[in-house]
Amino acid sequence: MPAEGQTPGDQKPGVIADAVSGNWVDSRAPERWKPYLRLSRADRPIGTWLLLLPCWWGLTLAILSTGTARWHDLWILAGCGIGAWLMRGAGCTWNDITDRDIDGDVWRTAQRPIPSGQVSLRGAILWMCAQALVAFGILLTFNAAAIGLGILALLPVAVYPFAKRFTWWPQVFLGLAFNWGALLAWTAHTGALAWPAVALYLAGIAWTLFYDTIYAHQDREDDALIGVKSTARLFGARTPRWLRRFLVASVTLMGLAVLGAAPRGEILALVIALGGPLAFGWHMTWQLQRLDLEDHGRLLTLFRANRDAGLLAIPFFALAALFV
Repeated sequence: MPAEGQTPGDQKPGVIADAVSGNWVDSRAPERWKPYLRLSRADRPIGTWLLLLPCWWGLTLAILSTGTARWHDLWILAGCGIGAWLMRGAGCTWNDITDRDIDGDVWRTAQRPIPSGQVSLRGAILWMCAQALVAFGILLTFNAAAIGLGILALLPVAVYPFAKRFTWWPQVFLGLAFNWGALLAWTAHTGALAWPAVALYLAGIAWTLFYDTIYAHQDREDDALIGVKSTARLFGARTPRWLRRFLVASVTLMGLAVLGAAPRGEILALVIALGGPLAFGWHMTWQLQRLDLEDHGRLLTLFRANRDAGLLAIPFFALAALFV
């Protein structure tokens, strides 16, 4: 939030209000690339992590399900990482293109590359397409079913930036887009979609509702001024109660995914894998205990902490696969 009396024009040119201080883009990137990297949110890696982690959940649970790991799985692991960076960048660029007429009127976003004039609309479109095309090249190295899912993922990505204009639940649309990798990575390993991957996908959507509601509380006042909807505005003081519901839903659905993925009769593998949703839920509970809806710094810290929450499940899934 700006100080009293500040307007969007009071910011220093090129300085984005919500960027991390001292990030590598501002300090090390070549000047000509900085606006484009800022469009991609390369200065804020948490979004890439939140897009990538469901991919790794899907891959490790798929390996548990089949009881086999192949060399190609290493490429799926790496390809998802590169693809998450690229598609997160393309998605953020698309978001800024669609919001270009309102970002300039909001203090927090006024110095983003498009409203501040650092990048033209044409330049942003070309940059978005370049990132998406490279990501598509990676997708083509997967099997046909995964390629089809990857193409289908463009639908929720395209719709998400408009969701906050017509629903109080835009976080659902973010969850649909951000957790698609759980379906894709499972299918890239197994060759076909199955219900445990769908349960994992739904767990990710509930998780997105959890962490992005926390994040959205930073923007309650600005969102109200410009008429943007969010679960943070919808829930208000009831937010902790709703976050507990999302926590329970996410952990339960992830547990169901584990039950469906673990081969029958492999009790030890099942017990180990169930440690994933338990550790994941413990971290979300830890976040709730520290929640302060009026402390914007605390909200941002808790939002970023969800990288660690998502990472906690993966070693349990991977270890369980060794006992199959």
